[in-house]
Amino acid sequence: MNAQPKHFVADQQARAKYEKLREILQRYQKVIVAYSGGLDSVFLLRTAVDCLGADHVLACIGLSESLAQSEYQSALEIARQMGAKIQVVHPKEISNPHYRANSADRCFYCKTELYKLLVDIAEKQNYDTVLCGTNIDDLGDFRPGLQAAKDLNVASPLEQAGLTKDDIRRLSKQLALPTWNKPAQPCLASRMSYGLEITPERLKQIEQGEEFLRKLNLTQLRVRHHDKLVRIEVPNEQIDIITQQGTREKIVNFFKKLGFTYVTLDLQGFRSGSGNEML
Repeated sequence: MNAQPKHFVADQQARAKYEKLREILQRYQKVIVAYSGGLDSVFLLRTAVDCLGADHVLACIGLSESLAQSEYQSALEIARQMGAKIQVVHPKEISNPHYRANSADRCFYCKTELYKLLVDIAEKQNYDTVLCGTNIDDLGDFRPGLQAAKDLNVASPLEQAGLTKDDIRRLSKQLALPTWNKPAQPCLASRMSYGLEITPERLKQIEQGEEFLRKLNLTQLRVRHHDKLVRIEVPNEQIDIITQQGTREKIVNFFKKLGFTYVTLDLQGFRSGSGNEML
């Protein structure tokens, strides 16, 4: 008998983890999902709705200055398409001086603010717990927000089930979720150089800059804010798009109008979490 192909074995493993996830979720009666509209939270929300029913799952999305409007609208539409109940909350992390100071543990203060709101809703509306989309791969990254989840007893069923980011992508594709191949889109504040104060104006510069670049058919990108200098990251194979004479001039003019003095292109190309390289 021929050996099973590796991809088939991997699919079997992913399906086994998926069944474990369903078993974990079925221990609850009513849950709140910390929802962002990204790969992990969409997959978690869909699975929770499938397991518990739409009436027993509440998708809570935090709307603040650090969430791009395009991401917000997309998240709402996806949740509506799966029939999930949605509640918009309004975290005020930017009022916290520790968050605004933008030190390496910035995410801890942001997630603490969000999770406190969700835990309060769970208590008042008799939900069993709050769930977040942390997966196994997240544990190997620098993510101060994980501590906030632990402190407030926010459960991580994807992690408990042993699901990796790749598992979630393949399972999401099988479930026909529109986010199965969506690039990671962390909050706008993650684009700001550590130590540079987070302000609504700077977050808006990042949001507008990224929206402008996406209109140039760039598929994955980051606008990194270094005060008067902006550092643009795109995949190596798309650097030529930016450096074309006419396009380059448009980009420079647009970012100068946003308030940047220096407009730069990172020749190392796009890489998630490059802001942590300075740590």
